[in-house]
Amino acid sequence: MWFKNLHLYRLPRNWATDTARLEEQLAKLTLQGCHATDPKSIGWVPPRAGGTLIHSVNQQWLLALGAEEKLLPASIVKRFASDKAKEIEEAEGRRIGRREMREIQEAMTLELLPRAFIRSRSTFGWIDPINGWLVIDSASPAKAEEFLEQLQKSVDGLPARVLKVIQSPSAAMTGWVASGEAPAGFTLDQDLELRSTEKATVRYVNHTLDGEEIRQHIATGKIVTRLAMTWNDRISFVLNDLLQIKRLAFLDILKEQADGQGENEDERFDIDFTLMTGEVAQLLDDLLVALGGEPVAAN
Repeated sequence: MWFKNLHLYRLPRNWATDTARLEEQLAKLTLQGCHATDPKSIGWVPPRAGGTLIHSVNQQWLLALGAEEKLLPASIVKRFASDKAKEIEEAEGRRIGRREMREIQEAMTLELLPRAFIRSRSTFGWIDPINGWLVIDSASPAKAEEFLEQLQKSVDGLPARVLKVIQSPSAAMTGWVASGEAPAGFTLDQDLELRSTEKATVRYVNHTLDGEEIRQHIATGKIVTRLAMTWNDRISFVLNDLLQIKRLAFLDILKEQADGQGENEDERFDIDFTLMTGEVAQLLDDLLVALGGEPVAAN
């Protein structure tokens, strides 16, 4: 269980809740699956097949939001609706207006939904109640927001909020690149994106960041919006201006610690999850320091 894209939310440190109470709340909104005319269904599912809704290891909790979506392309609905409209026009000798055409498309959607293929997916989230983190693993901001909204529906008064820091990620990253110096514990890698106030964007991939050309971009007012970094030679990632962590990769030195441990798949899963949560919690602590910490009222 290795997360790849992190959306970060804050919870109170030493959050006073327990897995039994949380699981009871999640159980009210489990995935029911799509009925015949449902285009989509979402709900909580066990992160491990046959397990409970909260997979708990060393006071770290893993949750999974399941979703089923009917695959019904608009082009298919439009084609069937068009055929239906022609039948009506030929049978009744009249033209179909826009309003009636919309009604036909809605009717065809309901008719076709029971025959549509179903696509299933899961979005995982990790709760660290001790250090106060809710971390959602998703490359899509919309799916991360979907996870958070469902958790808020399930848990009354959920004290989760977007992570705030004193120094904006863009300002901090621009300073690091301009000076050529990474914050303590980090190194700067070779992927970079800069953007001007007019939204003009310059991207560098596998490119040294030491050149005068990059500093010239910064001197003319461009700011860094994406920067590849490595933390303690253990985790590489890309930080963006929205304080999201992308392309998280656990390097060989870390994964070697997990190799060969555990006698079965369940044990190996728990070892991987324990290593991941422990390392990422330390990474986040160091990243907060690099960004000036959190506002005093934050925690």
